[in-house]
Amino acid sequence: MHCMSGHSNFVSCVCTVAPSEAYPRGLIATGGNDNNICVFTLDQPQPLFTLEGHKNTVCSLSSGRFGTLLSGSWDTTAKVWLSEKCIMTLQGHTAAVWAVVILSEQGLMLSGSADKTIKLWKAGRCEKTFTGHEDCVRGLAVISSTEFFSCSNDASIRRWLVTGECVQVYYSHTNYIYSLAVFPNSQDFVSTGEDRTVRIWRKGECSQTIRLPAQSVWCCCILPNGDIAVGASDGIIRVFTEAEDRMASAQDLQAFEDELSKATIDPKTGDLGDINMEDLPGREHLNEPGNRDGQTRLIKDGQKVEAYQWSVSDDRWMKIGDVVGGSNQQTSKSVMYEGKEYDYVFSIDVNEGGPSMKLPYNMSEDPWLTAHNFLQKNDLSPLFLDQVANFIIENTKGHVVGPAQPAVGDPFTGGARYIPGSSDDRSAFGADPFTGSGRYIPGSGPVPDAHGGVADPFTGGGAYSSAALRQMTTNIYFPKTDGVTFEQANTSQIITKLRELNGGAPTEHKLSEEFLESLEQLLLSVCGLNSSEPPPTIQQINLLWKASHWPEDIVFPVLDIMRLAVRHPQVNQSLCGEAEGVQLCNHLLNLMRPEGRPANQMLALRILCNCFSGRHGRALLMAQREMVLSRSAELSTVCNKNIHIALATLVLNYAGCLHSQPDLEAKAQCLSVASRALETVKDKEAVFRLLVALGTTVASDQTAQDLARSLGVSSQISKYSSVSDPSKVGDCCQLVLKELQ
Repeated sequence: MHCMSGHSNFVSCVCTVAPSEAYPRGLIATGGNDNNICVFTLDQPQPLFTLEGHKNTVCSLSSGRFGTLLSGSWDTTAKVWLSEKCIMTLQGHTAAVWAVVILSEQGLMLSGSADKTIKLWKAGRCEKTFTGHEDCVRGLAVISSTEFFSCSNDASIRRWLVTGECVQVYYSHTNYIYSLAVFPNSQDFVSTGEDRTVRIWRKGECSQTIRLPAQSVWCCCILPNGDIAVGASDGIIRVFTEAEDRMASAQDLQAFEDELSKATIDPKTGDLGDINMEDLPGREHLNEPGNRDGQTRLIKDGQKVEAYQWSVSDDRWMKIGDVVGGSNQQTSKSVMYEGKEYDYVFSIDVNEGGPSMKLPYNMSEDPWLTAHNFLQKNDLSPLFLDQVANFIIENTKGHVVGPAQPAVGDPFTGGARYIPGSSDDRSAFGADPFTGSGRYIPGSGPVPDAHGGVADPFTGGGAYSSAALRQMTTNIYFPKTDGVTFEQANTSQIITKLRELNGGAPTEHKLSEEFLESLEQLLLSVCGLNSSEPPPTIQQINLLWKASHWPEDIVFPVLDIMRLAVRHPQVNQSLCGEAEGVQLCNHLLNLMRPEGRPANQMLALRILCNCFSGRHGRALLMAQREMVLSRSAELSTVCNKNIHIALATLVLNYAGCLHSQPDLEAKAQCLSVASRALETVKDKEAVFRLLVALGTTVASDQTAQDLARSLGVSSQISKYSSVSDPSKVGDCCQLVLKELQ
């Protein structure tokens, strides 16, 4: 047995990471209440490394291929980790993320939350939200590449297609369901929950119910030999098997049965319902066989009530405990405790055989706050929070004692005061708080030639042919580290359109003739049509910036001038400097909002692309990368090929700047945006540039290649490998696939 330590507070989840060349025995990852993830080898008790980034308890972990790790947290986020770094943060849930799982073959990820939803993620983006559960989603399990299970505090299990449909709902549990595990046949499964049971499901039906001498059965897994391992709130791991040669000895089996028979059962926390002693039969009732495995029967034995469960395999009734308390035993009379009056004073048995602890409670108090204070006072694990709070809720339902207090903040969620039962109409459960005009069309000309007139796959020039590639041993496509810019300029049309729109502009926006002449001089200067033109002046650059705030329906010719101007070193420095640059970015991103005008969206993207031509522009865009790429990615759904080409070029320019840098998080965003765009982009030139961006991102970077594999990039782009028109698309795709082999 290996004992490992590294967390400063309790451990809430564990998963294994598959063996690799670096770690042939694999790794063990643990998430804790200290907000950290510790990763261990079997060779030492201390963590190999610690992953920091979550802002609250890490409560779920899942490992994928190529060393990726997915974590879920009470901070409402999930995070993707690779090579000791957080490369993506999945944001969208509004409450704790209790469950995460990776569908490795497709590069998909799933997260289940206390907000009652499940989200499907691809390349860092939420693709779909699944709704149907009526309470907190606590567990997820993969069935196949197209299906998965979920379980919830609503006591149901659901089977889903990744396309969004719920195809089946399973009922049998009588309280929260915490965990699921699927057998290798991808049909049968196991579940565990707060009703003290492990339930085995065959062909869609609950075929066996195993009760444990512990209230909460937290987790389960299926071992390679088909055995079932479960962990419970009594701190014991138990293994159940169908194989006779692995069964425990008769002595151990009898000891388990004896332990089970000595357990005490509160009818309010299980499936026993209200109990009336006078209506219960005697022991003679046990002579009648049960109707199904797991059936429960209550027997009166003198002044005691005993619970029995029918075992099909043993063909007999097994005692599963003594029932203590009744549904109406508690009264609403005041009780004295430590010199104060309370509506209730409960006895809480935490350690079997140990002394009970007193929990005083007034109806006007918040049950979650009372439970939290009780756990802190008695130095108990916060894992008991659900159990204690729901015990209070269930045992005080229907009683109204004392005035209600005004709403207060919930200490665990920061939300408004929790109202018991508000998330579920059924009495058996309480809510879990963790739960453009004119002939001039900007950019309408052909894709521009690169400087120098050299044949290049980006220019569409006639000198390039794929036959030449097949005879070459070098990759002419990527990595592409020099920026790709938009050079085409028809200055006379731009100026004509500018003057036309100015003539019809409202009085308050009309530009003076002097203003227009300054913009015209700036345009001629930056286009270099006349070598005698003086360089741009600061006054001209300031006027350009002012004009770029024209009304959005007429600003596009000014944006076209800015596109050409930012290539000039002096304009690039003036507009992209530290203070001015942030303003420029914010202005362009505002023009790029999804509901904006397509011409402005395209020109804003092209301005950003051309900013890469100068040192100051590159520095600005690298500093603003996360915001710029996030907004740009939203435009992949706009049906406009010029926007798609500009978007692809922007991603490519970012990939080129990042090629020689070890910034995995930035490369992850490039991969994510490129992957997202490839789902909707149809134009072949845009597809080609996105493929080059992918190739540039992963070239000579093993970690980036692993990330691309884990995101399912190969399967996503493989359809382009046979494209022959233009042939550069297919050729480039094959080279990217080769990198990812």
